[in-house]
Amino acid sequence: MPTVNVDKNELYQALGKHYTTEEFRELCFEFGIELEEDTSEKEMASKEVGADKAEGLSERPILKIDIPSNRYDLLCHEGISRALLTFQEKENSPSYKLVEPANEHVQILIKPETAQIRPHIVGAILRNIKFTERSYNNFIDLQDKLHNNICRKRTLVAIGTHDFDTIKGPFTYEALSPKEIKFTPLNQKKEMNGEELMDFYTTDKHLGKFLHIIRDSPVYPVIYDANRNVCSLPPIINGDLSKITLNTKNVFIECTATDLTKAKIVLNTVVTMFSEYCEQPFTAEPVKVIYPDGTQCIYPDLSPRSMTVKVDYINACTGLNLETSEILTLLKRMSLSAKVANEEDKILVDIPPTRADVLHACDIMEDVAIAYGFNKIPKTFPACVTVGKALPINKLSDVVRREIALSGWTEVLPLILCSHDENFAYLNKKDDNLTAVKLANPKTAEYQVVRTSLLPGVLKTVRENKKHTLPIKVFEVSDVVFKDNSYERLARNERHVCAIYCNKVSGFEITHGLVNRIMDMLNVKLVSASDNEKGYFIKESDDTTYFPNRSADIFLRTEEESSNITKKIGSFGILHPNVLEKFEVTFPCSAVEFNLEAF
Repeated sequence: MPTVNVDKNELYQALGKHYTTEEFRELCFEFGIELEEDTSEKEMASKEVGADKAEGLSERPILKIDIPSNRYDLLCHEGISRALLTFQEKENSPSYKLVEPANEHVQILIKPETAQIRPHIVGAILRNIKFTERSYNNFIDLQDKLHNNICRKRTLVAIGTHDFDTIKGPFTYEALSPKEIKFTPLNQKKEMNGEELMDFYTTDKHLGKFLHIIRDSPVYPVIYDANRNVCSLPPIINGDLSKITLNTKNVFIECTATDLTKAKIVLNTVVTMFSEYCEQPFTAEPVKVIYPDGTQCIYPDLSPRSMTVKVDYINACTGLNLETSEILTLLKRMSLSAKVANEEDKILVDIPPTRADVLHACDIMEDVAIAYGFNKIPKTFPACVTVGKALPINKLSDVVRREIALSGWTEVLPLILCSHDENFAYLNKKDDNLTAVKLANPKTAEYQVVRTSLLPGVLKTVRENKKHTLPIKVFEVSDVVFKDNSYERLARNERHVCAIYCNKVSGFEITHGLVNRIMDMLNVKLVSASDNEKGYFIKESDDTTYFPNRSADIFLRTEEESSNITKKIGSFGILHPNVLEKFEVTFPCSAVEFNLEAF
């Protein structure tokens, strides 16, 4: 959860009341946020760097407030005070609107080259704004909070704010080679090109951590004004020419992004939070963005979104019996305007641009519950008698885990995601494109597919512990995932057991013995493959994961609908040397893996 530092006196003045710490903590709790600490700038610095280094800092009281990570509208003083006043019904939620320019829209022309690195840009203008020192600091702080939250440290969205009176539209958003881009960065005196700028800020504590986003790209994104002055080199730094000061009257806001949806949310948040300081409060001037294909879009879009919710759904989820009029009043306290819909037993909710967190009917229901008060919801017994208990497969898994552990094996818990090669090529298997669930946009090559076998994870555990005293005996009881079109989600989980024995000798007989032990414990007897008796048996395997002629498949014969069904549930054997080499395991290993759900 993000933590927002708010000036205590300023916030209480905006709320029209001076609260005790406990009173304000209770108000925060009722609204769904949390007062972490009532402190001061000097006291916070004393805890972090020591009392000596904190000398000279302000002792002005500060409130540290924990905010839900999806409430971007509460990341600054303006948003918190506005929301709490609305929650206490001291004022209505403001209506945000666009004011058309006197002449034509300010334009941003996107060049095709930007598709290589950062394809989207949105913008807006705040006219005749009046900053104080505190509102200016809040304006900068909100950008930092957004960068660390929804912007994912500027990788998804980067915000640039400029003194509009120092630059001139129309603007162009381009992508050029680093040496072609020359400008004076913010708060610097020397002009630099893109390469020099990267070297200059490499050791910078604040900006150095963002350089990797574009550093290795052949082109850097850059925003020029009509006079070819550089406004910004996103997502790194703005130009010094357009820097904002306390005397700035017109603010040009641009957000470049790889995710257009998040860019629009960020722009709306900045605009709605600080448009209250405009000469016409809660207004903004739109900007026209022209895409390479000629498409034109106007940003920001401050119109409310509409959502229909059933009254019965809200009452059923909250356990209340509220009238429609009561629900409308409660939603108004949460900055949501609502009215009775044309359809019976439904309400139409208008969601303002500040509430990007409202996505589904359950979010509306939650806001009703918050406004009503969770502590006021009456405690009731369930309408039907229920008894909680573990799922049978989980109970069986716990029994198997206990028995294997008692046999001297150590349980491990690897990740369920692995690379494509680890799941297939490293195990001497080919991908048929029908088995594994693959991630569409994996962040790293290490997490590309959802595993279809427990072996890769357990082998990686052995690899990381190869300096451990031999023998290494490890196991895992967990889920693998397979594609399955018969399910609505097109995939299914399957509980597997996997164990690996690593020593100076392969220990085939050890894993074979473990298989027999597990079957004995499950009361499944060893039977002949040629008989028709219920139980399990093994046959020589041709599984390429294992050494040839040193592996076996496990078959289980069960009775289903008055007939015996035989199916393969797993295999065990000595792992192939190529498999061990790929996973960098230097000692011979034997392994076993089978489907526990077959029992």
